Amino acid sequence: MAGGLGDAFPGSGLLLGTYTPKLDEKGRLILPAKFRARLAPGLVMTRGQERCLFLLPMDEFGRMYEQVRQAPVTSRQARDYLRVFLSGASDEVPDKQGRVVVPPALRAYAGLDRDVAVIGAGTRVEIWDRPTWETYLAEQESAYSETAEQILPDLQF
Repeated sequence: MAGGLGDAFPGSGLLLGTYTPKLDEKGRLILPAKFRARLAPGLVMTRGQERCLFLLPMDEFGRMYEQVRQAPVTSRQARDYLRVFLSGASDEVPDKQGRVVVPPALRAYAGLDRDVAVIGAGTRVEIWDRPTWETYLAEQESAYSETAEQILPDLQF
């Protein structure tokens, strides 16, 4: 990927961009070509926040799981998070065409019909119902410039 972000961060496997594929009649999603190499060895699909789905490369899922697992079992918040995160999880391997099945329970959770938005969020992919994503993005864009100063106070453009 000459001249791309991958050149600045070789081997990072950053997942970037927004794509608008459609789910087929069997609930399969064709992964965007730019995501396939990173997700080809396998992924975990699970509930995300704001009613989207997370697609996590296996190594990223393992990293996240280890972080959550470190929380004390006495923490109700940690137990609740782990239950929700893992109970809906499905490990998948894309087929030769780069397709993965989105299980019915996860499609229902995220309100997915045919039109979806697939976004790269750095270390994970998110799948959104397209109208829900468009509404969310419109709402967040107005706050985007304001929050940059709070989240990244020293960032200079």
